[in-house]
Amino acid sequence: MIGHLRGELAHREAGGTLIVDVGGVGYEVICSAGALPGATAGDQVHLHTHLVVRDDAHLLYGFGSRAERDTFRILIATHGVGPAMALALLATLDQASLAAAVANDDVAMLTSVPGIGPKTAQRLIVELRSRLDIVVDSAPSSGGSGIRGALEQLGYSADEIRSVLPSVPAGADPSEALRIALAELGGRRA
Repeated sequence: MIGHLRGELAHREAGGTLIVDVGGVGYEVICSAGALPGATAGDQVHLHTHLVVRDDAHLLYGFGSRAERDTFRILIATHGVGPAMALALLATLDQASLAAAVANDDVAMLTSVPGIGPKTAQRLIVELRSRLDIVVDSAPSSGGSGIRGALEQLGYSADEIRSVLPSVPAGADPSEALRIALAELGGRRA
């Protein structure tokens, strides 16, 4: 397995493919949208990679961070999600947004990704709920489900709760997070 590449960006091709020269060998790497957006030919680059071996090809996928690569690995391990769909998910939603969509049962956010319909979105929510929070530790899902339950018991609608969760800081303790959410919701209802 090739875990990462560090070398010189030789060429950027259409569709997000990069040629990275590592010690005289040019690796063709299919990159996520977030990987090296400002890099140009000649720049030194570092990519976290995942190798997919198929009968007809060996494909190397590259990512700007280890967490993004790990999220990609979780996505492709999900039933019905291949590398292309996983890259589309990561291109449309950052890791925190993806985790928030899963935590909040936000089918609409997932269906905004090209190639994902309502049924696939529902399946992704169910399958990713227990796996995604392993990778995305800054996502609202780490405390969002507890806050969501508390707000539901207080009578707030799912739409109100979904709209306020992004404003809750990721590292806040549960009581502070609930206080912030209630202050935000109180300001909207006033």
